[in-house]
Amino acid sequence: MSDYLDRYGRRQSICHRMPAIAKLLLTLVVVGIAVSIPIDYWPVQGVLGCVILLGHTLARIPISYVVRRLAIFLPMLFVLSLSLPMSQGFQTGWDLMLSILFRSTLSFLAAIWLINVMLFDQLLITLRRLWVPEVVIAILAFMYRYIFVLWDELEKMRKAREARSIGTSSLRVRWKIAAQIVGMLLIRAMSRAERVHGAMCARGWDGHVRTLDP
Repeated sequence: MSDYLDRYGRRQSICHRMPAIAKLLLTLVVVGIAVSIPIDYWPVQGVLGCVILLGHTLARIPISYVVRRLAIFLPMLFVLSLSLPMSQGFQTGWDLMLSILFRSTLSFLAAIWLINVMLFDQLLITLRRLWVPEVVIAILAFMYRYIFVLWDELEKMRKAREARSIGTSSLRVRWKIAAQIVGMLLIRAMSRAERVHGAMCARGWDGHVRTLDP
């Protein structure tokens, strides 16, 4: 992976200088407001979206970075939300679909702001101070640590496929190859997880994430 998920977390701005707990609680409040506003009050959701984008501006997070993240998130969200009216023959469910789109997008933007104004290890320490269960903190810590390992495995498999491909192939063939890569990546991830777990148990892992923070 070429860069960190929280690549802008080390910048200096008014948002970065806020206390860690204040940043986390502010994000939770914004997400709570976003998911509680009915779709009929879409102007309020628009105002909330402007407030979130203002926070991105104050934190000096480039709009291109946000757009790239939305380009990955929105197609998956659209397919998921479209399943609601599809399950009802496209007769009803459109309001619920729009509600999911608006609420999820606002929550996603708030989460992007949080991870780019607070380093991930600081986020874990703050969650521990708020008495979040240790198992949740451990899962988040390992997710952040080994997502780079998983990404490296995917890059190796992708380059190996490109080295063995000659010429262009049809869309059907490309989808088939992509599905095979995902399946092989899952198998490799499970194998790597077993080896990592065995190594951690051999070194005395007891289920608690320890940091140098007092």
